[in-house]
Amino acid sequence: MAASLAKENSNFPGTATSFRNSVSQNLDSQFPAESGRYHLYISYACPWASRCLAILILKGLDKAITFSSVQPLWRKTKENEEHIGWVFPDSDTEVLDAERDHLNGAKTIRELYDIASLNYTGKYTVPVLWDKKLKTIVNNESSEILKMFNTEFNHVAENPSFDLYHPNLRTIIDETNEWIHDGISNGVYECGFAKTQAAYDVAVKKLFDALDKCEEILGRQRFLCGNTLTESDIRLFVTLIRFDEAYAVIFKCDKRLVREYWNLFNYTKDIYQIKGLSSTVKMDHIKQNYYGSFPSINPLGIVAHGPNIDYSLPHDRHRFSTETA
Repeated sequence: MAASLAKENSNFPGTATSFRNSVSQNLDSQFPAESGRYHLYISYACPWASRCLAILILKGLDKAITFSSVQPLWRKTKENEEHIGWVFPDSDTEVLDAERDHLNGAKTIRELYDIASLNYTGKYTVPVLWDKKLKTIVNNESSEILKMFNTEFNHVAENPSFDLYHPNLRTIIDETNEWIHDGISNGVYECGFAKTQAAYDVAVKKLFDALDKCEEILGRQRFLCGNTLTESDIRLFVTLIRFDEAYAVIFKCDKRLVREYWNLFNYTKDIYQIKGLSSTVKMDHIKQNYYGSFPSINPLGIVAHGPNIDYSLPHDRHRFSTETA
């Protein structure tokens, strides 16, 4: 049950996305990069949605692209059906940092998919990049939304020179993204939803081999691809920030905590303290979702109190110089 719910509502390993159009600087495009035209629907609980929000904030696109979050707990999305998924709160004050859908009046993310396509039969995932003008979904694949935000809106971005996918680093970024995605981003889910001890043992080894590799890399440079921040760091960060508070407990990823890794822990604090990044982390949403939306793992939905890590504390990453790619 829990595994099927996770696959349904986020980009769980093996979950295919269906809306794969692109926003372009080309004004003749079906989806031209216009300020005020697009809206990003997210969940602060979802790491894939949160990494899109992180790049939106880092690029200074929050005035050009609006965004809003659903509430953290999954609920029924349709009367007389068992489907559970992302839902909007009933009012803007019901859940802190979540709000009603002011654009379409939808009660659920599922309704947005129904508006975009009468024949849609896929998963109802976040993030959703929505075109306000055409009233449709442009894209729901987080990795592609990252690329669009990084390049296509530079003419309306407050930080247009901020490049997380610099041409000189693309080969190493792509290679790093691949093993981070396989070993860590998806790895925590493979641990959490393993159905046998053998499958869990394999998943845990792969996860911690990848974390150990990160620890080794970060012992000699500030970021994953050198001493400049890249997309790979944002991809890793959204998992690390959830690790000790949720994955270590709910997904049984407790072989070693992030705060027990010297470099990884300081690295997580370093990224968290980048201007604007902390606003993308809502730990109450994260914990409510992971502890409250997987009944086969945590049937009573009890949310752990700790460890309440303060990521604003000093770190040592300044010992590495920062470069321009």
